[in-house]
Amino acid sequence: MSSVQHLHAKAARALAAADPVLAPVIARAGQCTIRPHRDYYRALVNSIIGQQLSVKAAHTIKQRFVDMFDGAFPSPQDILRTDVPALRGVGLSAQKAGYVRDLAAHIVDGTVSFDHLDKLDNDAIVAQLTAVKGIGEWTVHMFLIFCMGRPDVLATGDLGVRTGIMRLYQLPALPSPAEVAQLARARGWHPYESIACWYIWYSLDNKPM
Repeated sequence: MSSVQHLHAKAARALAAADPVLAPVIARAGQCTIRPHRDYYRALVNSIIGQQLSVKAAHTIKQRFVDMFDGAFPSPQDILRTDVPALRGVGLSAQKAGYVRDLAAHIVDGTVSFDHLDKLDNDAIVAQLTAVKGIGEWTVHMFLIFCMGRPDVLATGDLGVRTGIMRLYQLPALPSPAEVAQLARARGWHPYESIACWYIWYSLDNKPM
């Protein structure tokens, strides 16, 4: 068993013991299948491109984006050498083209650095990455959970998490982000909030990654 699988197994046992509402979901779903990776730059570019698009549309635009650079994922320098009209030509909106270029500029000037990201705590990573245009807290939460594999990220602003909590815990209305945080504390999710979110998504049949 890998270290990630061991962590997920430990989290499942702890969450099932702490939260009787989540326990049946964990029993049905089995072990969390999040597989973190270190391709941080590509993950963030893809997150920007895929915002507010269907999975199919995002995939098409991402493929055209890579094809524009002869099939190789472009470096930040490649992106900065490409003007907004050219990026729009592969399907990016003017706004997203600007966002991708802003991320590339932050990487080139060193204000976003992936070399030391693993040494930072979650709040510091949120602060660093949300300084980039087009990257908000939700995007960074997804990055922390699915790319970096941080186990203790509570995606308070995610609509799926909020909807799943409302249904599972039979709440009268969609909980606010503050209410999500309060419920997580009361239910003993810490330090496995990311894995709890994964099970909440699973409960909606969203097939989380």
